Amino acid sequence: MTIKVGDKLPDATFMTFGSEGPKPITVDELTKGKTVALFALPGAFTPTCSAKHLPGFKEKAAEFRAKGVDTIACVSVNDVFVMKAWGADQGVGDDVLMLADGNGDFTKAVGLEMDGSKFGMGTRSQRYSMVVKDGVVETLNVEQGGEFKVSSAEYMLAQV
Repeated sequence: MTIKVGDKLPDATFMTFGSEGPKPITVDELTKGKTVALFALPGAFTPTCSAKHLPGFKEKAAEFRAKGVDTIACVSVNDVFVMKAWGADQGVGDDVLMLADGNGDFTKAVGLEMDGSKFGMGTRSQRYSMVVKDGVVETLNVEQGGEFKVSSAEYMLAQV
């Protein structure tokens, strides 16, 4: 079942890269008492994700913060080392928290997985964005296959 507006995010643990290496971060740690602009995409270093999706959130980070967003988080079904390398390649610094959903547990729990097997990618995340306040989904924007419109930073900014 796909998550919807008004639902609480499921318990899950991501991996992120800290100063001492890989470290876990739970959904609760990420969202408790915070407003989070969370977006997900099919894969690090993929064309639309690298050329448009992630860069848009990096470029608009100050605007999100000015509207009360505490954290901008990027989720992908990739391992923590790939997410670290991609964040460095994209120069996101502290603007975007790169979250590895390596086994796709969060993606499956929110019902937003897709089958990327025909591209040799296996199970991945659909492209989407959501505003989460204190763990509850306030807005949810899921793209239709192959599109990049409603999950963009620009579209989401209008919803915050």
